[in-house]
Amino acid sequence: MTRSIRTPGNYLLAPLSAALLATSLAPSFVHAQERDQFSVCWSIYAGWMPWAYADVEGIVDKWAEQHGIAIDVIQVNDYVESINQFTSGNVDGCAMTNMDALTIPAASGVDSTALIINDYSNGNDGIVLKGGGELADIEGRRVNLVQFSVSHYFLARALESVGLTERDIETVNTSDADIVGLFSSSSTEAVAAWNPQLSTIAEMPDSQVVYTSAEIPGEILDMMVVNTQTLADYPALGHALVGAWYEVMALVEANDEHALTIMADAAGTDLEGYRAQLEATYLYTDPAEAVALMESPELLDTMERVADFSFTHGLLGDMAPSAGVVGIETPSGIFGDESNVQLRFDPSFTQAYLDAQ
Repeated sequence: MTRSIRTPGNYLLAPLSAALLATSLAPSFVHAQERDQFSVCWSIYAGWMPWAYADVEGIVDKWAEQHGIAIDVIQVNDYVESINQFTSGNVDGCAMTNMDALTIPAASGVDSTALIINDYSNGNDGIVLKGGGELADIEGRRVNLVQFSVSHYFLARALESVGLTERDIETVNTSDADIVGLFSSSSTEAVAAWNPQLSTIAEMPDSQVVYTSAEIPGEILDMMVVNTQTLADYPALGHALVGAWYEVMALVEANDEHALTIMADAAGTDLEGYRAQLEATYLYTDPAEAVALMESPELLDTMERVADFSFTHGLLGDMAPSAGVVGIETPSGIFGDESNVQLRFDPSFTQAYLDAQ
C-alpha cells in the first residue's frame, strides 16, 4: 500500500546523499567485513513522525550506542523512492506499509522482515467526492490517486462495500505531492488520499469525505521493515530500533506536548493538527499489543487479502502464477510458497524489549 511522497510542502529535508548511499550500499560486501554503521529511512506520515523525534532528540543515537553501532535516520521526501532505496540495498531499513513491503522489495526477491508494526490507519486514508454525495455516487467518476498503492487497495475495498468494482470508475494516476492542488481543478471529480493531504482536501470548498480507513481497521499497516539477512547478521540493529521506537511511544502515550510538538513541526502542521491526525491513527504504543498482533491468525488473513489484491493487479510480477508466489511468514503460519518466503513478521525483537523491562 504505497504511501508516496508524504511531503507537506514546506518541510523538505535533503535527499539521500551520494556519500551515504555509497556507505550503505554494497549488500554483497556485507558479509565480507563487520559493520557498525547502518541506515534507515522514513517519509512524512502521522504514524512515522516519531522517527523524526527519535532522530532529532538523539534517541536513536542513544540506543544505537548502547548496542555498539551507529544508525543514520533519513527522511526521504518521495515515499516510493524510499522503498526503492531499500530494495536496492542502499538503506538497511525503511518505513513502509504491509502491501508495499510485499509488492516492492519482497516481490523483487529481497527478503524483508517487518521488525515493527507501528500502527494501522484508522481514518487517515479517505475518499473525497467533489460536490457532496455519498460513496455510491462515485460510480462513473474519475478518481485521482496514487495508482497501485495503498489508496488503490483502499479504493477497491470501499467500492466492494457499495457493490461496485473498479470497472465502475476510472482511476487517474496522481502523485500525492500534486493531489491537493489538483482537487481544485475543474477536471477532478474524486480523490483517494491519506493524511496530511486528506485533511487539507477535506477543508477545501465543495469537498465531501465519503469513506475512510476506519471502515477497514487493521488492514492498512504501517511498519519498519529491515533487510532479513542484515537483521540476522546484526541483531543489534533490530534491538536498537525497537528500543528507540518504544521509548518514543511511551512519550506519545503520555501525551508529551514537547515530543508531539516536534512531530507536528516535522509533519508541517501544528500540535492541534497533528493530534487530529493521531486520532485517525491506531498507534501500537503498547509493545505487548504489537507482539499479539504479529502472532495473531488475523494478520495472516490480512496479508492473504493483500496478496490477492496485488496478484489481481499484476503487482507481484507479470509472470506470477498465483497470489501465493511470494511466501509470507508470520508466527501463526505461512501463506504462499514456503520455498520462496520473502516477507516475514518477526515479533522476537519487540518481545526481547518487553522481557528486558
